[in-house]
Amino acid sequence: MIRISLVIPTHNRAAQLIAALESVVRQNLPPHVWECVVVNNNSTDNTVMCFGNFAETHPGITLRLVTEEGPGVSYARNRGLQEARAPLVAFIDDDERVNPGFLRAYLDFFDAHPEAVVAGGRIVAEYPKGRPGWMSKYVEMPIANPMDFGPEVRPFPAGRVPGGGNMAFRRSGLAGYGGFDPTLGRVNGELIGGEENDFFERLLAGGETIWYVPDAVMWHIIPPAKLTEAYFRRLSYNVGVSQRLRAQIHRRLPKTYLLELAKWAATFALCLTMPPRRSVWLLRMRREISRGLFSKIK
Repeated sequence: MIRISLVIPTHNRAAQLIAALESVVRQNLPPHVWECVVVNNNSTDNTVMCFGNFAETHPGITLRLVTEEGPGVSYARNRGLQEARAPLVAFIDDDERVNPGFLRAYLDFFDAHPEAVVAGGRIVAEYPKGRPGWMSKYVEMPIANPMDFGPEVRPFPAGRVPGGGNMAFRRSGLAGYGGFDPTLGRVNGELIGGEENDFFERLLAGGETIWYVPDAVMWHIIPPAKLTEAYFRRLSYNVGVSQRLRAQIHRRLPKTYLLELAKWAATFALCLTMPPRRSVWLLRMRREISRGLFSKIK
């Protein structure tokens, strides 16, 4: 019986997807206990062919490809929830790799915590060409979203939620919360996100506890193309846009504006403690987030 499904949304990243799948097929669970569902979200590259070739070389593992035409990762994740055959569903992205005990960690956790509905794991940033010297832990967050809250299972710290590329759910507990909001989330390379933050906000408002499962480890692979100034400016701007959209949805736009002003004060204070090069990038991030947040409301 399949007890846990792993869902991977993908869009035009065939090579990265296969690299992710190489880590997935090394799971230390018996093959009959889990499945992997890849959601092909309007890919125009050779994703279908590459997946088919990969699946043929691993006939003992349940690997399925489904197509979702609704544009964006929110549509793809919702389709994954619908397609999953197991009562537990974990998600990763197509630019990551996971440890062999990834699915076992989530399965063991939910078995030990029958009341739990949602959990997230450890995220380790991996830089194939090296971590740049200008990067502080503050500017790393929107790029890689690393998280490590210690070696023990525990509730997530206040103010933090799992990364969209390492999260798991008990499907029976999601009734009434809706799915991932299609008005949020990345579409065709655009960098507006926040769909998982919005989902977790609804879960928290409903009284759920978000649990941290340290043995579910994901490495977020950051290529050099995501470390350019142009990409970082665009990413930071869209972080601000997604914050504005979520604030509108949850009717807290004035509070969000005030919080951003407070973050500017904290940013200036932090800059006094950092090397000039890192301070420049921190100020750059704050400026672009504010531009996105305070941009014209449509």
